[in-house]
Amino acid sequence: MSFEQKTVWITGASSGIGAALAREWASRGARIILSGRSEERLAEVARDLNTETLILPFDVRDEDALQDAASKALAWHGGVDVFVANAGISQRSPALETSMHVYRDIIDVDLTAQIAASQALIGHMATRGSGRLVFISSIAGKVGVPMRTAYCAAKFGLIGYADALRAELSQSGVEVHVVCPGSVATEVSRNALTADGTARGRSDKAIDNGIPPADAAKAIVDAIALNQREIVVARGMEEAMGEMRRTPDQLLDQVAAMVASGYMEKMQAED
Repeated sequence: MSFEQKTVWITGASSGIGAALAREWASRGARIILSGRSEERLAEVARDLNTETLILPFDVRDEDALQDAASKALAWHGGVDVFVANAGISQRSPALETSMHVYRDIIDVDLTAQIAASQALIGHMATRGSGRLVFISSIAGKVGVPMRTAYCAAKFGLIGYADALRAELSQSGVEVHVVCPGSVATEVSRNALTADGTARGRSDKAIDNGIPPADAAKAIVDAIALNQREIVVARGMEEAMGEMRRTPDQLLDQVAAMVASGYMEKMQAED
């Protein structure tokens, strides 16, 4: 598919995969909405984009700010064609040492806030009969990885929400994509939360040697253009793990067929 003159809204767009996705989509002629907490950093990204842009800074945990941003995004060019739920934070701490507030903070940012953002848009997309929701999960959303119990819980949950939502919207014209990146060369490890909730402050060798963000972004957008529902972007052992745990298309089709046959209407009639 072509993204020319489509409106793409990306959260977590001030750096890393989010900024790279903004550049990739802009190169394909899309209009870009950039969101993140820092207006200054978003403006830096916008200056590199050879396309029309809108900056909507907010903290994804602030639902009032989110709703306001969604209203502005929908009004900008009459709708959002692609929404990318990319905002997130990682973890580097053993479960035995990790405070519960770290679990709540990571799940709030990586899962609950992403659900809230998509819920603010799905009514518009379903009514219009078109749109794409893109959820940036992780290989750690498919395989439990040590030192990331909170992160894995959130990213596994994001895939579950996306898969169920895809089935529910399968008759509406709205497409849902799940992206599972492996190690990408970003600041994700440096910004990861430790056991007490402070930032780790240093990176991992695997991350530093990871896929360049521009390469990851191109692979992601190429796969979305081909309408792939689950997209693994990884190398080596991480790619093998992601492919081993990939949800078969036949299973996704089977669940969508349940919706097509009236499953939801039958469930609602029983209430």
